[in-house]
Amino acid sequence: MMSKLSATFPSIKHPKPKSNPSKSSLSLPLSSSSSSSSSSSSSSYLLSSTRRKAEEKSSLGSDSSSWSAYLILSTNAPIKTYVGVTTNFSRRLKQHNGELKGGAKASRAGRPWICACLIQGFQDRSEASVFESKWKSFSRKLPQKKKNDNEKQVEECSVLLLQHRQAALNKVKGSFDCAHLEIDWHLNPL
Repeated sequence: MMSKLSATFPSIKHPKPKSNPSKSSLSLPLSSSSSSSSSSSSSSYLLSSTRRKAEEKSSLGSDSSSWSAYLILSTNAPIKTYVGVTTNFSRRLKQHNGELKGGAKASRAGRPWICACLIQGFQDRSEASVFESKWKSFSRKLPQKKKNDNEKQVEECSVLLLQHRQAALNKVKGSFDCAHLEIDWHLNPL
């Protein structure tokens, strides 16, 4: 059956990955009981996957306080806020503003963005992501103040949004250990 398919559809042939464990800086024990091509291709996949993960870890650095959560505010209509996590805030802000590739799709409208709050000191990405998730969750659950039908100033709208995010952040502080975190408000929400 397999030969008929490949004869009918010659472009469906899958090349077998070449395994060269001598180039690998990491060595994993390989099973010597089986010499089938599937075990060698899976072991070469494990080697390349493990090597890739080790390279990612070394490129991230070992600084325990490198992860940050941030709140940015749009300066053009529609006025809105965005919460995220990163290891390099200045690069991430440039991405949101479209100066570098990789900004979030949700932040395309409202450019340029400015930093409203930066929270530093997370142990790892997991801790920063949990904090970000709780901040967003509390922001959704808190009631927002009703906007008047008359035309509002951009500053008034910005202040309302920042006050809303600050109230949510205060709720997060009650449910999350923030003693080791440095919270720096760049814009005064009061």
